[in-house]
Amino acid sequence: MTDNFKPPIKSRTTQELLNIVSSPKKWNRDALYLAKYELSNRNVDSSEIDKAIQLTNEKEEEERLRKANKSYQISDFIFKPKSTLFELLFTWELKKDGYLLKAKQQNTFRIALIIIILFVYLISFIQENLK
Repeated sequence: MTDNFKPPIKSRTTQELLNIVSSPKKWNRDALYLAKYELSNRNVDSSEIDKAIQLTNEKEEEERLRKANKSYQISDFIFKPKSTLFELLFTWELKKDGYLLKAKQQNTFRIALIIIILFVYLISFIQENLK
C-alpha cells in the first residue's frame, strides 16, 4: 500500500500515529492501516496503543456529555441576542449534533412563541370585531 498522505504517515511522530489509530472515525481505512503498520515497525507496545484509544474514547464521551447538557443561558439572550434567536428559530440540527437540552429548550421556545402569536392574533381579531 502506498503512502500518498501529506505529510506521509511514516514521517509523522509516534504521538500523531497514536492519534490516528485512536480516532478511526476521523481517518480513512488506508491511513489507519499505515499508522498501525508504522507503529508496529517502531515497536510501540500494544498497551500504549490501547491507552491512547481509551483516552480518546474518554475525551469523546466527555465532549458528548458536555454537548448534551449545554443549555441556553440568559447571558446568551443579553450578549448575543440575534444569533441566539436565529438559532432558536431556524436551526434544526441541534438534537442530531448532540445538543439534547438545547433541542428541548428550542422546542419549548417555539411552542411558546406560536401560542403568543396566536394569542396576540386572537386579541386583535376580537378587538376588531367589537368595534
